[in-house]
Amino acid sequence: MSDAQDHKQKMQQQQAEQRAKVSELRDPEKGLVLVHTGNGKGKSSSAFGVVIRALGWKQKVGVVQFIKGKWITGERQFFDRLGEVTWHTMGEGFTWDTQDRDRDIAAAEAAFAKARDMMASGDYDLVVMDEINIALRYDYLKVEDVITGLEGRAKGTTAVLTGRDAKPELCDYADLVTEMTEVKHPFHSGIKAQRGVDF
Repeated sequence: MSDAQDHKQKMQQQQAEQRAKVSELRDPEKGLVLVHTGNGKGKSSSAFGVVIRALGWKQKVGVVQFIKGKWITGERQFFDRLGEVTWHTMGEGFTWDTQDRDRDIAAAEAAFAKARDMMASGDYDLVVMDEINIALRYDYLKVEDVITGLEGRAKGTTAVLTGRDAKPELCDYADLVTEMTEVKHPFHSGIKAQRGVDF
């Protein structure tokens, strides 16, 4: 048997196995919960990729940002120009900026109240809670309250939660958990964040 024939036979077998697996899958008939966490870069970027995918299918999308505050980002500017995403920037900046725990808790609670209402409304196919895991990490929110909010989302609403240090209980609850692993980062070489790459 030639290499080409051997390759074709292996690919046909692989295709048959894959089709058999796919035929056994079911539609959950409800939105999913996705968690993007880990120390590596790309958690929010990946969530915004999901936003683009949802918009491609003409789905209704909402974003609630928990931490980034008044920081001007490329993704916010892009989605503002597009005019198809409901966007709420609720945080006041990085956790070390306010230096006021009570203010940070109040901001996190207000942001989650907004996200919870959006998820429960049935008006959104996708709600992204950007950097909510940071609010959970510092105990500005209780993980059980966040899970209760996720439980109360409308049947067709998918939620994406981003930020490092996702709580184990949240990861257990989620349908998909992706952990970004840092291998190398320009910050450690003294390179500052770059417009269009980092923000």
